[in-house]
Amino acid sequence: METLVDRILSAGLPQHIALIMDGNGRWATARGLPRTAGHQAGARAAERLIRFAGDRLGIRFMTLYAFSTENWTRPESEVEYLMDLLQRFVDEKLEEFVASGIRLHVAGEVSGLPSRVERTLERAIRATEKGDRLHLTIALNYGSRQEITRACREIAREVAAGTLAPDQIDQRTIARHLYLSAIPDPDLVIRTSGEMRLSNFLMWQIAYAEFHFTPTLWPDFTPAEFAQIIAEYQGRDRRYGGLEGDA
Repeated sequence: METLVDRILSAGLPQHIALIMDGNGRWATARGLPRTAGHQAGARAAERLIRFAGDRLGIRFMTLYAFSTENWTRPESEVEYLMDLLQRFVDEKLEEFVASGIRLHVAGEVSGLPSRVERTLERAIRATEKGDRLHLTIALNYGSRQEITRACREIAREVAAGTLAPDQIDQRTIARHLYLSAIPDPDLVIRTSGEMRLSNFLMWQIAYAEFHFTPTLWPDFTPAEFAQIIAEYQGRDRRYGGLEGDA
């Protein structure tokens, strides 16, 4: 009997899926647990999804929004726990990433992270650089407005240096200066927990992405729901601003 996974594989998968992983704190609070327990459960959900997307579906590109520039305003103890959790996650999964052909990328101001986390990420990026089965981007210390501002500054420096004329600046110029310049734009953006906003995430790159908002809190998000969302996405008519039936 044909399964849902069989159907979505035969229908053609989105090339790049981006996820806003939201709801860890509410998941923990609803169970009378500390917020840190929610983050730990969220890391397990991410692990399940990465394995399913890469091994079972063969998704080529996935981006996970793990820590925004605004998240620094959270209590210091929670931020410290998140940094420790991230470092442990990357250390523990590195061997599996290499064996599975997962290449790790990071979007965001890595230099603003604790030095121990920065070193761990740099080591993992080097160790996985030959992977080409799944390109996994983790957005860390990331904010889209900050990313676009950074790109504008770099372009301004090129203009000031005389290596780029103002009338040569086009959309490709800007895209080339973004963190994910070598990765195709997301086709599908999923946000968990019922919130319906972008929260400063990939605002340039998702200009023509499809969106799916689910009330499921991130720790409860399963590969089965992920597959269902992809199936729903495959039924949409992506017109990119044109009319139905346009070439």
